[in-house]
Amino acid sequence: MSWLGLLAGLGGALLFGLGAVAQAHGVRRSAARPTGLLGFLATSVRDPWTMGVVAAYLAGFVLHAVAIWLLPLYLAQAATAMSFPVTALAVALVGERLRASGWLAVVVVTAGLVLLAAGSGEAGPVVTDPAFVPVVWLGVVVLAALALAGRNLGAGVLGTLAGLGYAGSAIAVRGTGTPVDLAVVAVALAVPAYSVVAFWLYSLGLHSDQVSAATAPMIVGQTFVPSLVGVLLLGDGVREGWGPAVAAGLLLSTAGAAWLAAPGTTGAGLRRDDAAATASSPGPAARPGPAPRRSP
Repeated sequence: MSWLGLLAGLGGALLFGLGAVAQAHGVRRSAARPTGLLGFLATSVRDPWTMGVVAAYLAGFVLHAVAIWLLPLYLAQAATAMSFPVTALAVALVGERLRASGWLAVVVVTAGLVLLAAGSGEAGPVVTDPAFVPVVWLGVVVLAALALAGRNLGAGVLGTLAGLGYAGSAIAVRGTGTPVDLAVVAVALAVPAYSVVAFWLYSLGLHSDQVSAATAPMIVGQTFVPSLVGVLLLGDGVREGWGPAVAAGLLLSTAGAAWLAAPGTTGAGLRRDDAAATASSPGPAARPGPAPRRSP
């Protein structure tokens, strides 16, 4: 296992976790739900706050890419899952706070990451096979179609679709290496395509529901899918005899993230506080627009 890759993954998780809270504040300043992708992009590029979030995500993505190149995908993605405990700590800025049982879920996520780190083997090679290109872009088309069909659904569905988008981005990164040829360029272009759609879907989920309701299913999707693809198709290794520990670590890290998104009646997850705030200050405030709704 590469410790540099693990540190890069955790650094990216820190930026992603803080960026999620800033993104939630940014999208909730507008009463209009950003249901159109082109309109959302046109508004975002003129908004300094949103551009700041994008800058944080880009810095996090660079660190995440380093982790993907140096670590098996299951460990790189599990390290990224640590962004959700970071988000859980920072959500007080948007009027939500972690309950006592939610802290136990954070411990579960951390324990899962420790198991994955202990059992991880060598990362598989960078994929440069031209056959990888149409598969990656087919995923972009399918994601875009699902996004258009599901953009008016709840935060749980939107978070899940966003997670699939970020999963596709992570898988595409494994096809981006040297020497640079047409196949590498084509796969590299799929990375922002996945990311833009995922960012939009996540923003839709954050606009009218709790941060946890959209974030936890996103974390689960972007962790499980690349992990399975990495082990089954991309040659990611596991230390001899550590297969069960790695499987348990993956289950713990994703289950802990899902636990944090459980409805408030279960005693887990995040709870909003009622307080006033202004659009220029990311403090506690009631969200504009549609009334909050629970994800399925």
